[in-house]
Amino acid sequence: MNKKNFGFGTQIRKSPYFDSTIKWGATGFSVYNHMYIPRDFGDPEQNFWNLIKTAILCDVAVERQVEITGPDAFEFTQLLTPRDLSKLSVGQCKYVLITNVEGGVLNDPVLLRLGENHFWLSLGDSDILLWAQGVAINSGLNVKITEPDVSPLQLQGPKSAEIMIKLFGEGIKDLKYYWFRKLDLDGIPLIVSRTGWSSEFGYELFLKDGSKGNELYEKIMFVGKEFGLKPGHTSSIRRIEGGMLSYHADADIHTNPFELGLDRLVNLDSDINFIGKEALKRIKAEGVKRLQVGLEIKCEKLSGPNTTFWPLMADNNVIGKVTSAVYSPRLKKNIALAMVDIKYSKIGLEIEVTIQEKNFKCEVIEKPFFDPKKQITSKSLS
Repeated sequence: MNKKNFGFGTQIRKSPYFDSTIKWGATGFSVYNHMYIPRDFGDPEQNFWNLIKTAILCDVAVERQVEITGPDAFEFTQLLTPRDLSKLSVGQCKYVLITNVEGGVLNDPVLLRLGENHFWLSLGDSDILLWAQGVAINSGLNVKITEPDVSPLQLQGPKSAEIMIKLFGEGIKDLKYYWFRKLDLDGIPLIVSRTGWSSEFGYELFLKDGSKGNELYEKIMFVGKEFGLKPGHTSSIRRIEGGMLSYHADADIHTNPFELGLDRLVNLDSDINFIGKEALKRIKAEGVKRLQVGLEIKCEKLSGPNTTFWPLMADNNVIGKVTSAVYSPRLKKNIALAMVDIKYSKIGLEIEVTIQEKNFKCEVIEKPFFDPKKQITSKSLS
């Protein structure tokens, strides 16, 4: 498709993989972290099946990195998150929350520790670079906060391991879930991690030289051909099945970790210092007034993900909202993440959702909706 049909401008950045994604059939883009991201390679249900049956390659260069270096980098990084980082090893990743002084969630990145005082925050859609630089000014800590030339690709799905072995050799089988290593692919410098925003087994390849973006994309697609690799986009179906958060949809600055059921990411009993600690202590002591739940929406097959927040009703009152909803072709039902008044968060409870001025019944059910113990993503290859 001709690029001019997309109406791109210069004020929004393009990915290093931009030309390749168009060549391989991207038909729609949106904006995320001030960059274009390919969102459409055709039928989203086929993209889902490609992901769970073979493998897909996704341009997620929009997951920008905030790089924290300097003598006080560890202390500063701990200041940003309520998760205790004292056992985070060099070469390891952790899923963390970034909170403000009120305990509100600013983002939920993956943190990579590249050195004793060298960290990357791999971001969802947010301006954490500016937040971190602002915090640094008055922190009294000796740190440098930058956005490096680093652009991730996601290779996700059950065949991704075979593709990676073909690219990097048998040694890649030793890479454990939520760990990474520095690798070189024919002169292309990479950090490769066993992570990804898909709830499937997979890898992220962090390209450290944007000039080699299309070269990397093409190499992976060439090697992956025999394994059924397809170009793709992050699957809303699979990430909702897995109960994965989409920032700005399922959480925002007015959401606290306890409302999301992410108590495990908040360490209030240790002596670590982080922004929002007193607020989160107070919130925990008082108890939350609302909670994220899973829902089954009992209506005809949804035509696609929701593009607005759908109100939830009980006893003629609004008691919450659907934040992410989609039809799962595997589960053969409509599933959703929702934020509800805690009185209506009990499993099995029936409430109503309003979709385009029509009311439908829905039931509170367990989440994640599929593979709740993450056996798929965390399996060992060695």
